[in-house]
Amino acid sequence: MSGLGALPARFRRARLLIVGCGDVGQRVAKLRNGAHGAHGPQLLALTSSPHKAPALRALGIKPLLGNLDEAHSLARLSGVATHVLHLAPPPGDTAGTDPRTWALLRALAKRGGLRKLVYGSTSGVYGHCEGAWVDEVCATRPQTERARRRVSAEQAVRGFARSFGVAQTVLRIPGIYAPDREGGTPKARLERQAPVLQADQDVYTNHIHATDLARACWVAVWGRANYRTVNVSDDSEMLMGDYMDMAAALYQLPKPKRVSLEQAQAVLSPMQLSFMKESRRLRNTRMKRELRLQLRYPTIDKGLQS
Repeated sequence: MSGLGALPARFRRARLLIVGCGDVGQRVAKLRNGAHGAHGPQLLALTSSPHKAPALRALGIKPLLGNLDEAHSLARLSGVATHVLHLAPPPGDTAGTDPRTWALLRALAKRGGLRKLVYGSTSGVYGHCEGAWVDEVCATRPQTERARRRVSAEQAVRGFARSFGVAQTVLRIPGIYAPDREGGTPKARLERQAPVLQADQDVYTNHIHATDLARACWVAVWGRANYRTVNVSDDSEMLMGDYMDMAAALYQLPKPKRVSLEQAQAVLSPMQLSFMKESRRLRNTRMKRELRLQLRYPTIDKGLQS
């Protein structure tokens, strides 16, 4: 089962609000258009940029102007949707909290009618696991402010769902890639000759193709209410250095230089270094069994070659 076979009856008077309708959100819209067209749910998207409205309308999405950083602008979201897909990231300058998610939830709480809330979180909430396999029952151990903000958002979503009787699902998402996604491949990094860690210090990295992520979002929104957290990751099991070597061969570029973590700290940004300090392998069993999603790109080499 592909996970896209929701019955048209589920869409009667259904309205899906996408918050954070960038690349993945727009892929979700294309899934609706391709699978159900006029028989699918009405799509709405929150946007703070009026100039993006024509592109959203072209995808069959009704734009709603508002800004998650300006709570007063979100009043119109109250009661507007039966389902919400929340993909907007937290701001980058708050200590361990996500005021954007709180602002969104306060707006949604003012009226009833919401049936399902799906939040796109990050696998970074697990922190450094020394390369161990990680499933959804493992404790969160965020080690960066970025990950702490995501844990805060997850807790807010669960609390909202319990308080208002709304079904919710949290998707924990690793690195998103796709050849047709801006910055969606490691090619630019290889061209910059950015180094990777030497083998004895290397870390496992996890990925999901943007199209498979969109399909997972669709199934999570319209599937059965399971109140669960789900890792959305492909079947790859690769160290970061091996991944970059594989990509270098694909793009016919030189392999990246291998350096120690100490040497990497001298040349890489804090953001890049944060990914080199955490190692884990995500289990996707729940994604396959409960969302019943068959990956179109089960490994990253297949996805990059597409």
